[in-house]
Amino acid sequence: MYQSNPEDNSREQALFASNLKHGVWLLGIGAWVFAILDRIVAVFADNYLSNLETIQLLATCFFFLSWFFLKPEKIDDKSIINSQQLARYSQDKVTNLRKRHIISQEYILPYSHLCQIYHLLNLKHLETIHKFSLNNLRIVNITHSQATSQGGIIKFQTALDSPINALRIWRQEQVEVDLTLHNPYTVELSVPVYNDKRVNVVFNVLPITNNEHYFFIDIYSNLQWFKPLLQILFHCAACLTLFEDLSYLRAIAERNVEKLFCASKLSNHSSMYLYNRFVELYGSQAQVPLLP
Repeated sequence: MYQSNPEDNSREQALFASNLKHGVWLLGIGAWVFAILDRIVAVFADNYLSNLETIQLLATCFFFLSWFFLKPEKIDDKSIINSQQLARYSQDKVTNLRKRHIISQEYILPYSHLCQIYHLLNLKHLETIHKFSLNNLRIVNITHSQATSQGGIIKFQTALDSPINALRIWRQEQVEVDLTLHNPYTVELSVPVYNDKRVNVVFNVLPITNNEHYFFIDIYSNLQWFKPLLQILFHCAACLTLFEDLSYLRAIAERNVEKLFCASKLSNHSSMYLYNRFVELYGSQAQVPLLP
């Protein structure tokens, strides 16, 4: 037995409603044109234009123009299909993003959010602060940088300097890593693993007070590994790197951190491109609104 597709039914209903609106509009156009012609004929019938006839003619022309500009947007089957495809694509993208989500971590840190932003946008900390957790990972060179409306993107080559680095098990010796400043709150690190598999780490920084901020870590990956195992590994890795960050954040906080975000402090080094971009976009004081 044939069962109608709900999408086909909704498409037919949308088309019927669109055609009905357009038909009523066309009928109204014809009616107002007839009314204007009727007023003109009435004026020329007695070769005299009275005040009442003038008002009637002007009112009829005004309502005709108003009706004309109320023309409804006519949609066709193709536009409906495209909108439905876009909706399905967006839904599939959200579903795929949920499937790729591995872990979330949330912290309240007793430092200015500017300390965290400076830390995230300074590439050299990968070689120094995370020397232990990344086992002497080395930044070879900056391969690409690009400005966006709210931030920027930088790509850089990394190398595994240690011959016993555990990362050698599943990645090449040199890979290109992406660091993206999406907006004043969000920074993303995208690391290739093997083939087309990647690990994306999204950091969100939300200021609470001038000396306190929320720090969110979300890790996504399309690795086809046993998910509970991935969650354990990524939780441990995130905790370790945050532990390494604490002394660095404390050291930054002990300085006049606001001065780090003055235009006069911009660095010419290519590794500080995103830091410079943040200062250019969000001002010398880097004023990000505090949470209410």
